[in-house]
Amino acid sequence: MTSPYRVCEDHILLAVRLTPNGGRDAFDGVEVTADGLAHLKARVTAVPEKGKANKALVALLSKALKLPKSTISVVSGETARQKILRIEGDPEDLQSRIKALASA
Repeated sequence: MTSPYRVCEDHILLAVRLTPNGGRDAFDGVEVTADGLAHLKARVTAVPEKGKANKALVALLSKALKLPKSTISVVSGETARQKILRIEGDPEDLQSRIKALASA
């Protein structure tokens, strides 16, 4: 299976497809698009106004990975559904946490 993240020296870049107004805050596994790129599907109850959905996504990911919110930032896709998040930390540890999250 294709991975939704890319490992870097001191962080991981995670591809996410966010659904705002999703009815609940949750992750819905990994999806691979027609062009072969994988992303973690996430939904939040927040509306896509003034960064509320992005903040909710960071909070959800922070809680799920048991990391401080300050270690997660949106590096691209600020106003799009497809986003790239930078997660600071030990890449090996982050990999195992994200794998557990993606398969849940």
